[in-house]
Amino acid sequence: MAKIRVTQVRSRIGRPERQKRTLAALGLKKMNQTVEHEATPQILGMVDAVSHLVRVEEI
Repeated sequence: MAKIRVTQVRSRIGRPERQKRTLAALGLKKMNQTVEHEATPQILGMVDAVSHLVRVEEI
């Protein structure tokens, strides 16, 4: 399965609690932090929900 690299590029301050929890579930705790995940439908759905806050690269 393909892997993706997710980087938080915008702040979570002032965002709805649901988006904050989605970032936490992806493992993103602070700005410019990068994590790698398998590109499963669940992960891609979470990334899509916060796509305005993150940058995604395919590995």
